[in-house]
Amino acid sequence: MKWATLKIGQGYQVALGKGSALFLPNRGKGITLLEVLGSPDLQNQLLEQFRNEQGDWLDSQSVVFAAVVPHPEKVICVGLNYRDHAAEMGGAIPEDPVIFGKFSSALTGHQCPIVLPRVSSKVDYEVELVLVVGKGGRYIPLELAWEHIAGVTVGNDVSARDWQLEKVGAQWMIGKSFDTFAPVGPFLVTLDEVPRIDNLAISLKLNGQTMQQSRTNQFLFSIPRILHYVSRVVTLKPGDLIFTGTPSGVGMARNPPVWLKPGDHIEAIIEGVGTLVNPVSSE
Repeated sequence: MKWATLKIGQGYQVALGKGSALFLPNRGKGITLLEVLGSPDLQNQLLEQFRNEQGDWLDSQSVVFAAVVPHPEKVICVGLNYRDHAAEMGGAIPEDPVIFGKFSSALTGHQCPIVLPRVSSKVDYEVELVLVVGKGGRYIPLELAWEHIAGVTVGNDVSARDWQLEKVGAQWMIGKSFDTFAPVGPFLVTLDEVPRIDNLAISLKLNGQTMQQSRTNQFLFSIPRILHYVSRVVTLKPGDLIFTGTPSGVGMARNPPVWLKPGDHIEAIIEGVGTLVNPVSSE
C-alpha cells in the first residue's frame, strides 16, 4: 500500500495511492499520516473506506504533496552509511552508525521547492532511503526491528556544507536543518510492496544528469542494526523518520564541487519506492 499526506488549503488530507491515482477517503480529511500511524483503528477505517471506495479519486498530478509525515517527533539521520561515500568524504570507515538529526521544520514535500538560504553558498544534495517508524519502542532487538517499520519513502538530505563543516566544531545539525532541507515523499510505501529493501537501486539526477548511483546492499549498517542502535538512546515513536545515509557522488566531493543553484531540478529515485522531485529556488 502507498500512503501520502496532501496539503488541502491550510490543512491536510491523508490519501492512498494506486498507480498514478490517489484515493481520498472521507475519514482522511484534516489528518496526516502521523495520526494514522499512531492509531491502528484509524488506519483500518481508512483502508476499509479505500476498499469500499468511500471517498474521491484524484490524479496525483493535480494535488499538492506535503512531507509524507509532517511534524514527526524526531527526524534521525545516519551519516557515512555507504562505504564509497565515507571514502569520498575523506574519513575512516565508522565502527558504529554516525547519528545526527534534523529539525522537523526542514521537512517539505514532493514537487515543493528547495529554497537556498542567502547565508549559504555551498548547498549540496544527498538521496536517501528513509524509514518511517510505525511501532514505537526502546531497546529494540535486532530480530524484531522490521516489526517497528511502517514503510519507507524517498528523502533528500540537503546540506549547507559551509555551515556543516566550516563552522567551529562543525555544525552538522544546523547545517542540515535550514527550512526545506528535508524533502520526503511522495509516498510511504509499505514493506510488502518493497520485497528487496536490502538491494534497491538508488540514484539522484541533477538537471537530468545522474550524480549518484548505487544500491542499498552497500549499507555499512543494516536497517535492523540502525533501529537497534538508535533505540538504545531514544524511544522511537510512530511517525519518526530515519534517513539511512547517502551513496557517493555528492556535490562537495566533485572536482570542481557542484553546488545547487536557483533553477536546478532534482530527481531522487529509489527502485520500488518512488521518485521525489524538487525544484531549487533562492530565498
